[in-house]
Amino acid sequence: MSIMRVKSVEQSIQDAEAPEFRLRRVLRAVDLLGIGIGAIIGTGIFVLTGVAAATDAGPGISISFVISGIACGLAALCYAEFASVVPVAGSAYTFSYASLGEFLAWIIGWDLMLEFVIGASTVSVGWSQYFVEALSAIGLGLPESLTAAPGAGGAMNLPAAIIALLLTVVLVVGIRLSASVTNVVVAIKLAVVLFFIIFGAFFVKTANWDPFIPPHQPPDPSETGSALNDPLINAIFGSTGSFGVSGLVAGAALVFFAYIGFDIVASGAEETRRPQRDMPIGILGSLAICSILYVLVSLVMTGIVKYDKLDTAAPMATAFQAIGAPWAVGLVSLGAIAGLTTVILILMLGQARVGFAMARDGLLPVYFAKVHPKYRTPYRITVITGIVVAIIASLTPIDVLAEMTNIGTLFAFVLVSIGVLVMRRTRPDLPRAFRVPLVPVIPILAALACLYLMLNLEGWTWLRFGIWMALGLLIYFVYSKHRSRLGRGETIEDAAEEAD
Repeated sequence: MSIMRVKSVEQSIQDAEAPEFRLRRVLRAVDLLGIGIGAIIGTGIFVLTGVAAATDAGPGISISFVISGIACGLAALCYAEFASVVPVAGSAYTFSYASLGEFLAWIIGWDLMLEFVIGASTVSVGWSQYFVEALSAIGLGLPESLTAAPGAGGAMNLPAAIIALLLTVVLVVGIRLSASVTNVVVAIKLAVVLFFIIFGAFFVKTANWDPFIPPHQPPDPSETGSALNDPLINAIFGSTGSFGVSGLVAGAALVFFAYIGFDIVASGAEETRRPQRDMPIGILGSLAICSILYVLVSLVMTGIVKYDKLDTAAPMATAFQAIGAPWAVGLVSLGAIAGLTTVILILMLGQARVGFAMARDGLLPVYFAKVHPKYRTPYRITVITGIVVAIIASLTPIDVLAEMTNIGTLFAFVLVSIGVLVMRRTRPDLPRAFRVPLVPVIPILAALACLYLMLNLEGWTWLRFGIWMALGLLIYFVYSKHRSRLGRGETIEDAAEEAD
């Protein structure tokens, strides 16, 4: 019983067409664009831009966004090819199963579960903070005991739990409703971002861009601490300090996480009307639109306020306050709430689809692969996801757990990039509506770029990631390896009977 057994593309597509597990194909290219933009534009554009500019890159943060955009673009090309070849739910998990084998597919699926659940939980807490502030601004304050987790001054974060459960209902009712809600909210936050760019451009002072790339500052020898608090790359090559060319790269590693989300588009392949055409449009289109917006926002932001004044949790609001437009701060808050709402929704969507695919394959209990008879959504795994997110969000304060989403995403990018090379060699006969150009150069560059960015994460993140992966290995060898439908030679009909 080989742990490297591969599930063929044909079998994956056949399973997706089984009546008991078939999802409704209702998504269009515009819906996929909305999902991608909705997932990408969130905390990153409202927070990370200012932090990276102040601590790493200065006004050159716009160049950092270009560097990160190129790295993401390389990975996005690989995702687009896979999504056009294997139009099945599960994203990187499904792609890995079809190219790298069951064991690595389990690893990436387990990894994605961590990314999506922890990501949705932490963003729910962030949403709660903005929501509470908005209520306070109109005189509707809530008691701290109901708006903060234990350890953060409260008993539970009720708004965070409520938003997670409300969005769970939206996801259960149907992917079409989810996409419609996403499109409306995306339109709101895009309007806010465009307003910031256009209105703020009139207040840009080019003197604030000088120097555009601040001189390199070597590390301060007096600042010492645990090696686990530093990026892993520092332990390999030594600390490089900040600003200068190395600062641009460090800034790129930080703002890279503002791009996280385009990969979730691939999880909706099985619910897309014309996946071979629309998936590449959704993946590459959303990434291109957000890259342009990020560069413009960073240029306007650092043009309004000197970069060393932007190390705040709300750099857009700081910029509007600097030009004497406090009324515009409310618009930024509206955009932040809208942005975070879609991020929560889409992260839970991605988790439900990955869990659904793993359950349908028998690596998780088949019970969770049951599709709702009316809405044709994987309602059981969706409800479980929503409850877990609500519990974590209500009881956990925002801290370094958020970084766990980053390492999981990068690891997925690495495996998908390698998978394209493997699939080109093992299944050159498969029709490819979209093909990665310059193979093997592009996939190799994508894998190396993502691996390098992984090395820029701190030691604690790697340690926690290792513990989570060790737990996943235990579950695989104790349960999943023996319950695998592929390993047991079971048909999709057998799984349907077990799910009932």
